[in-house]
Amino acid sequence: EDFFRLVVNASTREKDLAWINQHAAGFQVAVQLREDLAILAVQGPQARSSVITLLASDQQEAADKLARFAALEVVDADGVELFLARTGYTGEDGFEILLPQTALIAFWEKLLAAGVKPAGLGARDTLRLEAGMNLYGQDMDETVTPYEAALGWTVSLDEGRDFIGRGALEAQKAAGVPTQLIGVVMDDKGVLRHGQTVLTANGQGDILSGTFSPTLGKAIAFARVPTGGPDPVRVDIRGREVPVRVVKFPFVREGA
Repeated sequence: EDFFRLVVNASTREKDLAWINQHAAGFQVAVQLREDLAILAVQGPQARSSVITLLASDQQEAADKLARFAALEVVDADGVELFLARTGYTGEDGFEILLPQTALIAFWEKLLAAGVKPAGLGARDTLRLEAGMNLYGQDMDETVTPYEAALGWTVSLDEGRDFIGRGALEAQKAAGVPTQLIGVVMDDKGVLRHGQTVLTANGQGDILSGTFSPTLGKAIAFARVPTGGPDPVRVDIRGREVPVRVVKFPFVREGA
């Protein structure tokens, strides 16, 4: 009723906090950085069941019933307070767990004992790309509008709904969005990588995020290209124009 909790990108937290404080100055609101908290993301097909076994017995049923994009405060079997969210921010289902910094290592070790395996940034990157999720700084930033990042579904221009940036988005929509984000799959051998040139009938674009998809066994990528029908599309790989297929992302949904 009286507060919001924001989980921001760790690498941009300083500028995020500065921006939030700038706009909060006109309101009766306090902005507090919670350096006493840490966060663990436990993601994957067995993630939720693995975490639930570590909770106090009288908390397990409520955690099991937690809906997508909802959150819940619980305690684990040792009485540690946990804030469970179920946003699936990597593209897989699971829990994002906020807990005291002082309890972080002990809870991590309990997860390992329960069979949860650590995953590095490389694994997370292939996972989020297969799920069709933008990476800040590579696929989008302050210079890219939601319409250019295939995130137009997050924008509501309903009458009477005001927000910072609405005027700019309305103007771009009226004038025509100049670029679009597309998903591509390469059937030839090789890997699609950030910075490669994309060739379309409407002009050149660039590969943004590109990787080899462990699930598909092929190279996949996001590309930003001029708006319009992008087919056929080719990618310049060391001077060789390689054809790629334009596909609707996510490339992988729930493992399929």
